[in-house]
Amino acid sequence: MTTQTERKPPAVGGQVRRWRTERGLTLAGVAERTGLNIGYLSQIENDKAVPSIGCLTQLSGALDVPIAWFFVDEAPAPVVVRRSERSVREDDGLRIERVDDGATRDISILEVAIPPGGHPGVHAHSGDEHHIVLRGRFRMTQGDHETEVGAGDYVRWDGTIPHDAEAISDDGGALLIVSLRREH
Repeated sequence: MTTQTERKPPAVGGQVRRWRTERGLTLAGVAERTGLNIGYLSQIENDKAVPSIGCLTQLSGALDVPIAWFFVDEAPAPVVVRRSERSVREDDGLRIERVDDGATRDISILEVAIPPGGHPGVHAHSGDEHHIVLRGRFRMTQGDHETEVGAGDYVRWDGTIPHDAEAISDDGGALLIVSLRREH
């Protein structure tokens, strides 16, 4: 485990330089806007000086960027899940593809293909569930409510209330479903 004393301060110089040049400013121009010394600004940009939060706040205002943008080099790379890597489950004609393949921390993203007349069955779970109809038409039922939706339509409902989605198109349909993460 890394202790507090072993951690390196975040390197923000590259992003400070990036936004300064993006804004067409010289070090002198930034010095004028912030009241900071040109030499100190140069040291910051070359990661030879570690600016305080107050200094970063001044730079953020002078460069018109949120302070967090100075730390993007420290951010982890985006997670990419290739279609060929996704988990797929097929059951009674339903094809459930885990779009995020479990890579997300807090939500679950599924693409569900349903044959004509098919449906996953009435079920319930915690949290809201969001649906985008990718293709086809569906009869969406939740408790006593029923509605028909088609390609491009969006439906959100409380997942704790029993619900189901029946494909009513001659060629079935597909939904993109986003909900709180749970095992599917």
